[in-house]
Amino acid sequence: MSKLKVMDLFCGIGGFSKGFENTGAFRVGYGVDLLPVAVKTFRMNHPKAVAFAADIRSIRLTAVADQTGLSSGESIVIVGGPPCQGFSSIRPFRSTHDDDPRNTLFEEFASYVNYFRPPVFVMENVVGLATHKKGSTIEQIQACFDSLGYSSDWRIMNAAHFGVPQKRERLVLIGAQSGVKIVFPSPTHVGQFKTIGVKNRSRHLLPPSSNNEPSLFMDDEKPKLPDALTVMEAIGDLPPVAAGESVSDYELLPQNDYQLARRRNAIRLDWHVATDHTKHMLNIISHAGSNITAIPQNLISSGFSSSYSRLDPDSPAVTLTVNFVHPASNKCIHPFQNRALTVREGARLQSLDDDFRFAGSRTQIAKQIGNAVPPLLGQAIAESVIDMLSGSS
Repeated sequence: MSKLKVMDLFCGIGGFSKGFENTGAFRVGYGVDLLPVAVKTFRMNHPKAVAFAADIRSIRLTAVADQTGLSSGESIVIVGGPPCQGFSSIRPFRSTHDDDPRNTLFEEFASYVNYFRPPVFVMENVVGLATHKKGSTIEQIQACFDSLGYSSDWRIMNAAHFGVPQKRERLVLIGAQSGVKIVFPSPTHVGQFKTIGVKNRSRHLLPPSSNNEPSLFMDDEKPKLPDALTVMEAIGDLPPVAAGESVSDYELLPQNDYQLARRRNAIRLDWHVATDHTKHMLNIISHAGSNITAIPQNLISSGFSSSYSRLDPDSPAVTLTVNFVHPASNKCIHPFQNRALTVREGARLQSLDDDFRFAGSRTQIAKQIGNAVPPLLGQAIAESVIDMLSGSS
């Protein structure tokens, strides 16, 4: 099978499409995002792709087709995560006109699907989409795709169950043309984690040991999945770095397969740079524990329960936010060192390889990483798409 072309909408730095590319079966052909610095990063890591830094609503689909050379009916897969601002007004698809100003951001995604007619598309988003307006929003989204001739289904995926050292839940909706059976990936790692919002367990892709599904195997014959990767299994080979300092040389050999895979072709470390904390913040960090209650009340005035907290070295990280280089954010202090995570450590926890290049300032890069789809999660989805298109499912 020749390489399929991926169109990455609302692409950010291209973590989702990087996962598809890493299977070896896909080539990234197009990306679009509103943030110029994120698109610059996307271009650095997808140099052969056509990429637009613009409001997706301002781009004519005919121009996209002309510049990419892609056309309707080709072997294309469309992926992306439309921002949720548009979910309040979704209706069955209204117009095939690519300049319809009424289209919400979600409907722009639908416009691409309708124009290019991929055999499969994948949309990912926040878990809250499943319960928005008591579930009617996701039903409207599926009705929209149904009106375009696509069946669709969705599941909640926890990245930690797919080799990412982070308990990051996302809603993943897969759509397919008639005759293509929708297939979701099976978890590759095991772990018991709390879920956000969606109580229907059938909507979660869980490893066998985390649910009560019957098995074809006797207990002693069940395939054993490895435990979910922990924070230190992900970043333990990276050299110590003090607040305000940086390190560019590896000092240790990789200690496990995950670290070896992330190093790939990297010879030196980029962006292993620690925040230059104030003396007051360093005092706060010196008291940090598993939650904010470890901090003396006279040192802070406010914060969430997970603010100013250390990551558990022996568990996957909590969901990385866009502010993970600042201790007041969601549990982002290094397990043993008195500082917030470095940009490179954040990238490791998102399963971004060490040779992944970034554009922008340290704060901008942290935001790009925090908003990214972990490539390993994208790769798991991509492998299911391959099964769907090959008919091997």
